[in-house]
Amino acid sequence: MTDPTEQPPIPASGEKLQKVLARMGLASRREVESWIQAGRISVNGEPATLGCRVDSLDQITVDGRPLRRDLTNEVSRRVLIYNKPEGEVCTREDPEGRPTVFAQLPRLKQGRWVNVGRLDINTTGLLLFTTDGELANRLMHPSYQMDREYAVRVMGEVDEDMIERLKTGVMLDDGPAKFTDVVTSGGEGINRWYHVCLLEGRNREVRRLWESQGVRVNRLKRVRFGPVFLGPELPVGRWREMKQNEIDTLSEEVGLKPIALPVMKTSEKEKAQRQARKPSMHQARTVKRTRVPHGRS
Repeated sequence: MTDPTEQPPIPASGEKLQKVLARMGLASRREVESWIQAGRISVNGEPATLGCRVDSLDQITVDGRPLRRDLTNEVSRRVLIYNKPEGEVCTREDPEGRPTVFAQLPRLKQGRWVNVGRLDINTTGLLLFTTDGELANRLMHPSYQMDREYAVRVMGEVDEDMIERLKTGVMLDDGPAKFTDVVTSGGEGINRWYHVCLLEGRNREVRRLWESQGVRVNRLKRVRFGPVFLGPELPVGRWREMKQNEIDTLSEEVGLKPIALPVMKTSEKEKAQRQARKPSMHQARTVKRTRVPHGRS
């Protein structure tokens, strides 16, 4: 029998820690969860746990460093489109000293850019970065069905039966995979271009799908991520910041309410524009460029 004097438990207040830190742009939700499990995050001097909730009064430290809370920064949502060249890696630091995509992005006063997925070192094209880790998490999550489109040059004999198998599904080492669409896009002999679409971003998935059929990919470029296209106006090795209406469309695709872009001072805006026009050091050393044919969107 329940004691009538017993008080009901007080529900936890605030938001989940991983959601708050993701929105601040420290990392995606999944990355923050791995930090919590590794013991890198504390709340009010105690190790954080998965499911922990925080509010504006809680003191959060990451790797022993206090996190400065700025509520205006926590609701910031900026998005960059970057045209990745071949030879750059998608990690913040590379032990082999290879060029990293993060070195090419504009610096932030607070928070950091979170990459929406990755491209391997030999793959070029569209990469998205955002200050909103929750947006990044949703864009990458399979449940939101964000399709990716690639232009791919394949070396080897490709017939209709092979294309049908790739669209129906084949078994890879990490499970079944398939393209949702395959469109022929030109080429001669055994080197032909195709545009392919798929609904996930597993490691080297496009290459492995083709290789499962005995052919080889010798060029690969991502040209679209969901509603975002890599337009011809963005040179290789350059980035541009998405406009408010573009960010709103992207946010709505994954069920997030629009957030107004932060107001930038004139000097900050001019500096960002100069940075956007400046090619990366890696790309400045690259003189050979090959055009990729356009396929059906």
